Amino acid sequence: MFTELMPLLRKRRLLLTIALVEGETIRATVVPQKTSDTEDNALTTPLAITGNAEELDRELPRQLVEFTGAHLELQTTLTTAKAEIDTAAKAAREEARKKVAKSSATGPAVTQSSPPAPEPPPLFAQRALSEPVTIQEDGGSRS
Repeated sequence: MFTELMPLLRKRRLLLTIALVEGETIRATVVPQKTSDTEDNALTTPLAITGNAEELDRELPRQLVEFTGAHLELQTTLTTAKAEIDTAAKAAREEARKKVAKSSATGPAVTQSSPPAPEPPPLFAQRALSEPVTIQEDGGSRS
């Protein structure tokens, strides 16, 4: 059991509790401890496994191997992601500094305004008629 925990123990302290739950049922819990106050809480997710003594003898080592592997992979992923975020943020800050320096070196930018676009005619605009409208006696109109 401790052989399976060694890779994780090299990185952080572990709290191991073993308790008799009911009758012959035992619960073993492994809780990784934070290495710093700023560390992500996901790295302190506990493993709890419950069973009788024979089941724990058989299953606990395999569960510890899986737990340790997943934990170390998560730690690596978080470390990589934080490093990539820091690198991207640094590059963005540098790019912003370059743009500010470039714009202040060339002076204030002069923008030419284009003439305003013609306004579209109103929706209910009256149009000029080319022919006069004559009214017939029956009340209709013709053009």
